[in-house]
Amino acid sequence: MLADRETVMTSDDGPAQSLGGHLRTLGGCWIVYGVIRLVAAALLVLYSGTATVMFGALLSRVPDPLTLMDVFRFIYIAMTVLSVICGILGLVAGLALLGRQPSGRILALLAGFLSLSSIPLGTTLGIYTLVVLLPRSGAQSR
Repeated sequence: MLADRETVMTSDDGPAQSLGGHLRTLGGCWIVYGVIRLVAAALLVLYSGTATVMFGALLSRVPDPLTLMDVFRFIYIAMTVLSVICGILGLVAGLALLGRQPSGRILALLAGFLSLSSIPLGTTLGIYTLVVLLPRSGAQSR
């Protein structure tokens, strides 16, 4: 049984080749995710008036509607900016990973961390990126 494990470990499917497949997959996924986030940001800008009116209609019975409206606008703008940043970073990281650029790993890790709050796609892609690209402690000690 141990001999089987050793032959598996010494086969031609080493970590470098395995990582290359992950990098192609991650690169493609980040490009698709970047486009999705940029489209979402465009829709957020396009429908900002509608969203503001709809949220404002909910504030008819609260004691201080203007403060809540200001909070809503701040959060809406912050989410739009985050969507643009994640979209651009996702596109650049995907292109860098596909082009095997040295900066691709750092950009993908940053994009993965920022996208963790975007359920379900950003969370899934962010976790996959962090698992694949962060160094393992066992691999460093060898």
